[in-house]
Amino acid sequence: MEYVYTALISYLLGSFNIAYFVGKAHGFDIRERGSKNAGASNMKVNFGWGAAVATCLCDMGKAILAIFLCSYLFPGNEIIPFFAGAMAIVGHIFPFYLGFRGGKGFASYLGMLLAINWKLALVIMTLVGIIMYLSNYIVVATLTVMVLVPLYYIYQQADISIILILLAVSALIFYKHRINIRRIINHEEIHVLEKKKKKE
Repeated sequence: MEYVYTALISYLLGSFNIAYFVGKAHGFDIRERGSKNAGASNMKVNFGWGAAVATCLCDMGKAILAIFLCSYLFPGNEIIPFFAGAMAIVGHIFPFYLGFRGGKGFASYLGMLLAINWKLALVIMTLVGIIMYLSNYIVVATLTVMVLVPLYYIYQQADISIILILLAVSALIFYKHRINIRRIINHEEIHVLEKKKKKE
């Protein structure tokens, strides 16, 4: 039953979507503006970097809280933290009260990594910053991480259940970013930093 309780607790925590509530407080549904995503990247588009960072921290925090709480309730099971983090991500992406239309889960994914392996998380977040700067796209950094983290745990010969959980989450986040991939191919994706126009 510990997996059932972990799934329920983590999903409910993950389903709290701060981007949606901030948008509603300003009189609109954030899923209908900008990139139409209820997450940090669209908060940057609609409200600026301050709101984006605050949203990212909140989305990370709910995954961290889910992992700490479930690890406390069900100690000694090394799979529980990964399962709790994954279910928090599922809750963020598919919140029941928003018609299962939430965010894309990357910030919560970073929160999961931070709670489970903070050293790896710091390396990953540094890598995200570098890739974002070089490519000027958040999605490029996101999808790179989705490949590297499962490979790291495969290399570390982690429990097969942990590897399968990470692969499933990566596949889900890849799926949620399919539109972004198409936009990059069509040169329509929103840049992290606006390019300055050259003077004639």
